Order: sequence, then C-alpha cells, then structure tokens
Amino acid sequence: MTTVSPSLRRAAGVMLALALVGAASAAPNAGPATPPAAADEATLVQRGAYLATAADCVACHTAAGGKSYAGGNPIASPVGTIWSTNITPSRLAGIGNYTEAQFARALREGVRADGANLYPAMPYTSYTRISDDDVHALYTYFMKGVAPVDLPAPRTSLPFPFDIRASMKGWNLLFNNDKRFEAPAGKSDQWLRGAYLTEALAHCATCHTPRNALMAEDESRAYGGASLGKWYASNISSDPVHGIGGWSQETLVAYLKTGHAPGHALAAGPMAEAIDHSLSKLSDADLDAIAMYIKSVAPVAGGTASQPAYAFGKPATDEARIRGTTMGKTTGATLYSGNCASCHQASGTGAALGGAPSLLHVSAVGRDDPGNLVMAILDGVYRSDKDTPRRMPAFARELDNDEVAMLATYVRQTFGNPAAPVVTAAQVQALREPAQPGPIVTYARIGLGAAVVVLLVLLGWRFSRFGRRRRTA
Repeated sequence: MTTVSPSLRRAAGVMLALALVGAASAAPNAGPATPPAAADEATLVQRGAYLATAADCVACHTAAGGKSYAGGNPIASPVGTIWSTNITPSRLAGIGNYTEAQFARALREGVRADGANLYPAMPYTSYTRISDDDVHALYTYFMKGVAPVDLPAPRTSLPFPFDIRASMKGWNLLFNNDKRFEAPAGKSDQWLRGAYLTEALAHCATCHTPRNALMAEDESRAYGGASLGKWYASNISSDPVHGIGGWSQETLVAYLKTGHAPGHALAAGPMAEAIDHSLSKLSDADLDAIAMYIKSVAPVAGGTASQPAYAFGKPATDEARIRGTTMGKTTGATLYSGNCASCHQASGTGAALGGAPSLLHVSAVGRDDPGNLVMAILDGVYRSDKDTPRRMPAFARELDNDEVAMLATYVRQTFGNPAAPVVTAAQVQALREPAQPGPIVTYARIGLGAAVVVLLVLLGWRFSRFGRRRRTA
C-alpha cells in the first residue's frame, strides 16, 4: 500500500503536489530566487520520492546490504526465482537510457525498453492504474533523484516455458487491462484517495488476493488472503470473522504505521518489510484514507472459523507445574519456558514498557494455518529500526523440526485456539526448504505440449485436404 496523487480527475490526488508548491512559494526569500524550471523539477523529485515510497519500490529492487534500487534481490515465485533489476539511472546497468514513454510502458504494461516482457513479480497489473501525472513524477525522481549504480543485477533464468519471455504477451492479453484508475461516482475524496493508493501504488491486492490457476489475481475474492510461498498474506477484506471487519479504522491505521495492533496482530515477514519501507513513511492522512478504503471492500469468507483469530487469548499458568517435574523430557511447554518465556513471560502476556509483545489475541497465533507462526519461530522477526532491528531471534538452527513443531503447537493451543490441530514436523520441514517452482510450471508444459499436438493435427489435416484437392483436380 502506498501513496500520492490520483490525477486531476480527483482533487484529493493532487493535494500533496499543491501543498509542496504552496510551501515553496510561501517560503521566506533566504537568497537568490530559484529559476522556475529548477523549482518545478525539485518539486517533482520530492513528489516522485514519496510516490516511490508508497509503491515500495525499494523493497524489491534493493538487495540485502546493497545500494538502493540497484536490484539483485531474489524474489521467490511459483515459477522460480526472479531477480529484481537495477532501476537506478545508470546508463550501463539501469534505466538511464529509458525515455519517459518507455518508463511508463514498463510500469504499466510490463515491457522493457528493448521490447522484452517483464514477469508479473513486477506488479504492473496494479501500476497500470497510476495516473499520467504520477508517472511523470516517478520518472523525474528516478532520473534526477536516485544515484546511478553501474552494477548489473543477476539475470533471471526460469524453467521452460517461462524462460520464453514472449509467453507473457498472451498472459497480459488475458490479465492486464492497461487502464488508469477510474473514480467511482458518489465517493468521498478520502475514499477515492485510499482506493487509488491501495489499488495502484501500494498494490495491496498483489499479495493479499488469491491467484487462479494461471497465477492471475482472482478478483472475485479480492483481498481474501493468499499464500506467498512460505508466508501467508492474511485476509484483509471486510469480513468480520476471517478478515478485518472487526478492526476499528484507528486500529488498522496503527498497524499500518507501526506493525503492531494490540489485541489484533503483529507484523512479521513481508508485511513487516512493507510497513518499514513504505507504509510507516506515509502521511497520517494517506494511512487514514487507505484504512477507510480497505474497510469498505467486499467481505470474503474463508475457512470454518466461527470467531476472529485474534479473539483467542488466555494466559498460561503451567510454568510452576513443569519446573522440576519433566525429568529432562522435551515438551512444547519446556521449549517455551527455555526459549520464549524470558521475553514473552511465562504467562505469554509479554513485557511492559515496549518489551516483547503479548502472544494473547494475536492473529498468527490463533489462525487455523500455523505457517506464519512457524516462520516467525524459524526466521525470527526483523525490522528496519536502527535501535532494535531484531525483535525476535531466529530458532532455525537451535531447534529441529520436531522441536519447532512442539513449540508451535504449545503456543497455538495455549495462547490461541485450544482446539488447534497439532503442528507436524513435516509442516516445519516444508517451510525450511528452499522455495520450489509450483505446479504451474508442469501445467504450462502440458498445455504447451497439447497446443503443439493440436497444431500438428490441424496442419496435418490441412495438408491432407490440400493433397486430396490436387488429386481431384
């Protein structure tokens, strides 16, 4: 999710630009007057930087420990690993030779300057809604406000047939309408602003909407939650049980800003990354607008739960009982006591004054799918905060699959749903393993093979018919 102006058709969309221009013109004259052209460019760069933040470009296009926007970040997908590209204004390795029209085409249609297709790991099906004004501001920012990095990113090499980039042309015909955001009638400026930010720049649906067999967003279940491989992007529709229909707008804004909504959820994994790099840096007005829009989307039910995942929560009382009575036996309770209780407290209620958070009334703990809880145990929780970047240590090396399964089961059944199914070692192992291409690769190969067979049959029939005509003549 992210930010900035939805175009002249929506006055709310240009408020930021107008404010920036107004602030510049109202500033006291502290020196020689700035030429109008330079002032306009500076304003565009500043505005484009905000838009790029709203679009969370830096998260995908910056490798761990690398320079901003220089690419080289591996992105797991159902068809294999896709390496993000260098989008600095480098003429050697980046997009420094792109014209604005070529930049806009890459952003909206997923087509590079050389005519090759991008893969939809680049969310151009959402970015296609970005207004012309905002594309211009983004182009100005990337060309004038970003430092060039002359370092080529690794080349993406996907399995056949996805290594044929031209195959994306057919996919785009089916699933990319290449249309700008259109404002529905009768909606408030705040709602329209939230819709534009959510649907276009922040591209929230890219993660939170389930995919169909061809890996396109299933719009009939928009924001109904989707697998991201190892992590799960939760249901953020207005459904009161399976989604966030029971959240107040203030609670949702707090979560988008900090990643912590007491009594509801804690951010980790990709969502924490989106909050740190993008959402937390947006204005309060834009976060309010996003929250208003998200709370208005159609409800999408999913699963058999009868109450929200965050509704579960009861302090543990077994610490005294397990001390001295387990005789060296490893259980979920002893694993929690030895690895977690020092921070989250034996009761699971967390520490006061900004310490480790409570495990009670947390969606990942009470949810039917244990994936996000297991991933938090394996990978830990890291944030971009300079003071406390590691919020929770990773236990992937300290605990084996059986131990992680026991610990996750204890946490779920003690602080979440007491009837939650037991987490298995096989489930943990599946989350430990490197992401593998999904079944879509097999489906694509079968489909391509079938298409070739049909084509050969048609050609054979055509030639045989032509031969009969010649013999008749």
